[in-house]
Amino acid sequence: MSERIRVMQVIARMNVGGPPMQLITLQDGLDQERFEQRIYTGEPGEEEGDYLSLRGQGATVHQVPGLGRSIGPRDDARALSTLVREMRGFRPHIVHTHTAKAGALGRVAATLARVPARVHQYHGHLLHGYFTGPKRAAMIAAERALARVSHRLVAVGEQVRDDLIAAGIGDAGKFVIVPPGTSVPPLPPRAAARAALGLPPDVPVVTFIGRITQIKRPDRFVETARLIRGAVPQARFAICGDGELASVMSREPGMHMLGWRGDMETVHAASDLVMLTSDNEGVPLCLVEAALSGVPCVSTRVGSVPDVVADGQTGLLTACDSRELAAAAILLLTDQALADRMGRAAAISAERLFGTRRFVDDNAALYESLYRRNPLLTESSGRR
Repeated sequence: MSERIRVMQVIARMNVGGPPMQLITLQDGLDQERFEQRIYTGEPGEEEGDYLSLRGQGATVHQVPGLGRSIGPRDDARALSTLVREMRGFRPHIVHTHTAKAGALGRVAATLARVPARVHQYHGHLLHGYFTGPKRAAMIAAERALARVSHRLVAVGEQVRDDLIAAGIGDAGKFVIVPPGTSVPPLPPRAAARAALGLPPDVPVVTFIGRITQIKRPDRFVETARLIRGAVPQARFAICGDGELASVMSREPGMHMLGWRGDMETVHAASDLVMLTSDNEGVPLCLVEAALSGVPCVSTRVGSVPDVVADGQTGLLTACDSRELAAAAILLLTDQALADRMGRAAAISAERLFGTRRFVDDNAALYESLYRRNPLLTESSGRR
């Protein structure tokens, strides 16, 4: 049998969210007779849920001190040194980086360690809603330079790719699109789910899922909730997640703060709809999982959200405006037949577009392509 293709995944931290979920899906799904994988990661922040403890199901990772989200010269230098040393020991054929900081340190380390193939994945981007002025210009300049030392750039959706190319980060020939993929467990009975979460059994429930940070606009969610309650007074709002702006939501009447949870099937079963109020997104896994569970979604029309939610068919999309979001939510909360129809359509569409098998196969094809087309890769086989 030919030598396995060695793939080193590098990510800043395994917090609750889409990128860690994708890495665990690959670790479980790729053919172990063909691929040898390792995940290298830093620590989640204090207010971030730990994906490994909540949903990792015994996944193995390699810890890299200093690789967490925060930026600092000493930690960054320590993480870079560790990554170079680990790459020289593991001798991966391919380094696949995820998230901004790990993407920078991982690609620099892979260049220094002379790794034959370097891939970076954009699960979203930082072009909108994060930086302005000189900081934004510096970030774009850095990403342009890093793109030049990358053999492939992966985007989770067409809009994410197009935004990056428009900013001069990579070109169409270097990008490939690999939408995320996942699966969800069967839903428990609605009444049992409501009881487990401490929610009333007979009221409409609108759910927010994710990090409670500025880019997710918890203030917009609160404004929207107030407008919804004006038309549907009995409505309640389930907040599944945590973050530095959690108090913006927790102070508002009608908010049920659930924190980070590993049983998302319980959350979905208890929800009438899932709402996303963000200013910027890639392909949000919270909407993908909700759709797979047959829960209709209401979201701002940002990033590659339209790849998940077909407006008017599997959910409703709006501008970044609380009044539009509230009107869409009120429509679904007061028209059960429409909500049920959109939920069923969402489940069918999500299974086709975001199923696990398709996702694993797409990544396997990417790795095989890099391995076969780069002579340094095939020459390195057997010289470990």
